[in-house]
Order: sequence, then C-alpha cells, then structure tokens
Amino acid sequence: MGLLGAGLAAQAQPGTEFGFEFRPAAKVVQGADTLRHAWAGGMNTPQFSNIDLNNDGQSDLFVFERESSRIYTFLNQPGAGGSGRRWVYAPQYASLFPRDLNSWALLRDYDCDGRPDLFTDNQSDVRVFRNVPGPNGLPSFTLASNQIRFTYGTGSANLVVGGYNMPALADVNGDGKLDIVTYDFFGSTVMELYFNTSPGTCGGALTFTQASSYWGMIEACGGCASYRENGQPCVTVPRRPLHTPGHNILLLDLDGDGDQDVIDGLDGCPELVRLLNQGNSQTASFRTAAATASFPAASPVRINTFPAAYSVDVNFDGRADLLAAPNMLDNLADRASLRSNVLQYTNTASSGPPVFSAAGVFLQPDMLDVSEGAAPAFGDLSGDGLPDMLIGNLGDNAGGVYRASLAYYRNVGTRTQPIFSLVTNDYLSIHGLGYEGLKPAIVDLNRDGRPDLAFSGWYAGGNEIFYLLNTAAAGQPAAFNLASINTFKGRGPAGSGILPYARNDKPCFTDVDNDGYVDLLIGTNEVREPGMSLRYFRNRGRGPLDSVFVLADNDFGRIRANGARPFNLSPTVADFDGDGHPDLLTTDNTGILRMFANFRSQSNVFLERTDLLYSSVTAQYEATALGRGFSIHTNLAAADVNGDGAPELFLGLQTGGVLSYATRNRSATGTRTEAARALALSVYPNPAAEAATVETAAPTRISLLDLTGRVLRAAGPAQRRHTLALSGLAPGIYLVRAEGSDGAVAVQRLMVR
Repeated sequence: MGLLGAGLAAQAQPGTEFGFEFRPAAKVVQGADTLRHAWAGGMNTPQFSNIDLNNDGQSDLFVFERESSRIYTFLNQPGAGGSGRRWVYAPQYASLFPRDLNSWALLRDYDCDGRPDLFTDNQSDVRVFRNVPGPNGLPSFTLASNQIRFTYGTGSANLVVGGYNMPALADVNGDGKLDIVTYDFFGSTVMELYFNTSPGTCGGALTFTQASSYWGMIEACGGCASYRENGQPCVTVPRRPLHTPGHNILLLDLDGDGDQDVIDGLDGCPELVRLLNQGNSQTASFRTAAATASFPAASPVRINTFPAAYSVDVNFDGRADLLAAPNMLDNLADRASLRSNVLQYTNTASSGPPVFSAAGVFLQPDMLDVSEGAAPAFGDLSGDGLPDMLIGNLGDNAGGVYRASLAYYRNVGTRTQPIFSLVTNDYLSIHGLGYEGLKPAIVDLNRDGRPDLAFSGWYAGGNEIFYLLNTAAAGQPAAFNLASINTFKGRGPAGSGILPYARNDKPCFTDVDNDGYVDLLIGTNEVREPGMSLRYFRNRGRGPLDSVFVLADNDFGRIRANGARPFNLSPTVADFDGDGHPDLLTTDNTGILRMFANFRSQSNVFLERTDLLYSSVTAQYEATALGRGFSIHTNLAAADVNGDGAPELFLGLQTGGVLSYATRNRSATGTRTEAARALALSVYPNPAAEAATVETAAPTRISLLDLTGRVLRAAGPAQRRHTLALSGLAPGIYLVRAEGSDGAVAVQRLMVR
C-alpha cells in the first residue's frame, strides 16, 4: 500500500472508504446475441479446473491464464427462470488463491478430503498448496510443499517439471493416490512416472518415488505427432520455429480398460495426440501404430499452437467433458489469432469410457474479445448524445496477415441503460493500413465541440500518435477521412520531447494544468529522456495542431512500480472519488492499479494508493491482479456510460477483453472542508438546457468539467454570480467547480438536458 493508501486506511473502517468493484457496465450485443460474460476480460491461454468456490455443493470453475498469470473464477448457478445451470463470472473469488502463480496451475485433491488442492510451478519445480476450509467454508490455500522431492534407488532429488512442460496429476496405478507423469526436464523427449508413496490410503504426505524414467517405452521425436519406440528411426514432422520442446499431458482412460492413456500436446504444433496404453496400470506400453493426431475423432483439435487438454465438467451433467486451449507462453513468435480458440468437447457417454462430441467454443463467444491487447475508448461517435465504444487491439491474424483494427460498438440504449451493439470489427477499414497496437482516444482536439479520433499505432518500425479531425456537423455522426490522417510532432528542448516513442506506448488526453486546453500524457517504454516513465506534454494553445504539444515533464509524478521504473505504463484521468478534482490512475506490467488522488495538487513524487479493488468475499480492499509479465499490456479508459454521475473504469487486457469497474463509496461532498462549504455553491435551474446560473457566497472563479475532469468551460474572473452557457453540450452529467480566493473548492453536479 502506498503512503496515501495507508493514510486513508487509518481514517476509515475496512470496506468503507472509496474504491472500485467489478460491475458489468452495460449490455453488449453482437448480432443477435447478448454477451453473458461481456466484461470478463477475454481469454488467450486458459487452464481449467473444477472446484466448489462458494461452498454450495456445486462444482464451479477455476481458470488460470498462463500468458498473464491471471485468475478467473466462474460460479455454477441456476439459469434464467430456474431452468438449467449457467456459468456466472464471479471475480471476487479470485482473491482466495495465491497471487504468485506461474506457468501452470491445476486443482487436484491429493489428501482425499474432497477439497481440490492447488499444484503449480515453482521455477520448474512443483509447489503444492493444501485447500483447507476458510471462513464460511470457502477455499483457503496454505503452502504444503514448496518443492516436491522424490527418491530413486538410494538417492533423492527435486521433482523438476520445467516451466514449459505441464504435468499430468492422476492415480496411475489404482492405489487411490495422486501420481505425477511429466516429460523429462532436459530434453522433453520421454515421459517420467512418479508414484505417490505416502503412507496410508491417501497421498497426504506428498512423498514420491520415480517408478520409471521411460514410461510407456516411447519417445517424442521433436516434430508434430512424431514418436518412436526402441530402435525405430524418428520421422520428424515439421513444427513452427522458435518454440520450446514443452509438452502438455492429460491422463484419461479413453478405452475403458482400466489404465491411463495419454493426450499429448507439443509446443509449436496444432494438434492433440492420443496415445493408447496397451500395457496395464502397473506397466504402461505405448505403440506408435496406435498414436493418432485425429483426436477427438468427431472433430480433431486444431489450435494455433501448443494445445493442452483439460478434463472438467462444463455442461453441468456430472460427467467430465474435454476442453482444449492453447498453452503457449506468449504470441510474439506466432502472431496468431487468439479468438475462438477454447474448444469444448462434450462427453456424451452415460457410463464407461468417454465419447467426445464437438460442441463448439467455450466461454469466449460470450465475451468481448478482440484477440489480444484490448484498448477501449468512449465518446459520442453516432451524434445521439450517448457514449459509444471503440476497442483497439495489438493485432489479429486474418488470412495469414497480423494487423490491428478498431471494433466499433454503438450505444443503442438510453442514457441510464446503455447497450453497446457491434457495428463493425474494422472501424474506418483501418485494418488495411497495416498498423499494430492500436490504442484509441476520442477527444475534442481542435475545440470545436465535436469528438475527434486519435490513436497510437506501430507502423514501419516506429510508434506514432495519429489523429483524424471530425468533419461532421455538430450533432451528426462523426465523419473521418483516412486520407487526411496526420501525426503529432512533439516539441521540447534539444534532443527531447520527440514523438513517437516506443512500441505500444499509451496516450491519454486530459487537461493537466486546468487551463481549458487538453494536454497529453504518454506512458512510454522509451529508455531515453531518461527512460520508462509517464511523459507530460503541455498544450501551448497556439500554432499548428500537429505540433501543439510541448514537453513539460519527462518523468511526470516520478511513478514507480515496486521501486522500479514502470514497464508498459497506461494512464487515465477522471474525478473518480467525487471530490471535484481529477485523479490519475495507472497500470503497468505488474498488474497493479495505482491511484494518484487529486494529482494536480501533488508535486515531484506522487503519492499512490494500490488497495483499490473491493472483494465482497473478503470484505476488504485489495490490490488488483490484472496480469503480469514482460509482454502484458493493460489499457485504461474512463467514462460515465450509465448516466449516474460517476465515471466507470474500463481495463483492456492482454487477453483481448475488457473489465469494467464501478466506483464505490464515491461522494462529491465527503471530502469538502468547512471553507468549501462556506462558499454555499448554488446552481439553478438543475437540470438545465441552454444556460445555468451559478451563485456563491463570496467571489469565486467558475469552471465546467466533464466527469473525466476535462475542462469544458474555463474559469473566468472571480465574482459571486455567473451565467454558465451550456449550448453545444451533449445531454448528461457535468461538474460545476467553484474556487475561492483562499483556495477553497466546492463542486456540484449539473444535469444538462
């Protein structure tokens, strides 16, 4: 917790101070479908396990996202009208799990208490957390072993899996204890079997013995679906370059003969291979002649790269189905499409060995998902006074070409009940221009009262900030001409202030200095001037628009992530806590959301707060865990989309989707001083249409702001009575801010009709 967070916590009981909580911001419609998990954040490389999260006796869903090390939790709940069951995204349960999971995380019950325990990677070793009953019987994980060891002959060693291999955890020899099968750490060519030799009928002691260093007498050749038995030559089928030798293993009795068969996925290959065990539960035997890449037979798995199989019940019938999903480290080498790649195969057998029938894509079709690197922005593009939504992405592969695009969702709802309906996945046909990493902003750049479009993008080896001016008349749908596209040219002292910066840099347009002109904040990975920081470019208010921004501070706020310069920094600004002053929020590749309250009043090193996200499960504010890693990007945006007077916070994730957070315990009066109250700010009529009268007890300077903190009407001379012109403003909620000569500030909401 930062210094500011510590101060706030000392003044309020847990859960009573200002913060955020997950809340779906609006309905989202694509075609005829209303997305049930619209704001869950998308999926790229999910790993699946069943667990009862809320102690209601139902099997819920735990999902670990390998690429970003993020956790999703879904509850098994009654369907609409009590008909059937459905999955409901419930992120509050994610805080029950350890936060430092990496590479792989699987839930298996090793101590026979009916509560799945957590097995995960620990720098290539195996770490285990025991699931013990917590408050209200909810899961609670305590470290049982930081490093599983095994014996062999007279020696012992760590059980090393390797960060690129995902092991299988199952009872191999039928003694009721959880054994481990993994490919060897050094070459990933042969499978190794470790029997659980814990005393008693369960495996609670987590003691293991290596039973075989060549399990099944078969060797992977290094190519796709390529194996050999003893003495056979390798016939290597080519796979994609720049991949690890890693394997994902799932053990299942596929033929009903009482022993464990193998479903195997290799990094750099699109298929799952079925290996039937022609031996028995004590001595396995796999034959290349029985290996097949046409699995499941009904519709063989073909996934971009490195598929993994998971045995979980996803259709609520009590029988384990099959899910297949990519398990790659990242998409940097493959540049593949990560849409619709979680495949569901329903087990249609009522008893005996499973029979898998293709049932389509699991969960992803019900989410906002633009492949990877979602970057949302909000503004009225349709001219009807309602905020619409644009979502940029890092890129998507269509027809073998990896490029970025902008998805446009028009708000077809009302001011208080928004509905975002997909109009196009390629707004302005921008995909054809060949950019990557599009991060849009909808902002009035030339102060004509109409929303313009700006976006950063990677093109021809450089990252630039482009802009398009809106040529439509006021109140009409925005009109942009790609032939008139331009770029900003930053200005500053010699050798500094240069735009563009590094790949995937994130711009934020906001009035930093409260002069009525929109300024530019950029989170950058640029290592010069001096490197990796938040840059502040002031709008000088004159001259050509393409060179209006001048460097004011190349390390604005001296923001740091756990003491280090932030990487993949994304900023947004709005009055989140309702005190009439804009707040700065940032994220970076640590996955932590940081709030710098009333940042205009701060100087030099800004004070942060990180315990911002309220969990109804723990009844505490916690730091966010949005995903972490070198290639992880989280893109922030703020907008009041439901007309309640408070901005919602939107987080575009590396996984291609968007999270929506609502403010909690927000109050426009809770932090006012007695001096501010003495101003006796009065605004009438309210609601108003063309103009409003503003009165205060003493002379004040009056300004009008939108809910992101952007100044729409700059402050004039100090006086007790003002007439505030409202013509040209879209209907909605605005903030009237009065500032006295002594610095006292009062704020009141104004509804414009």
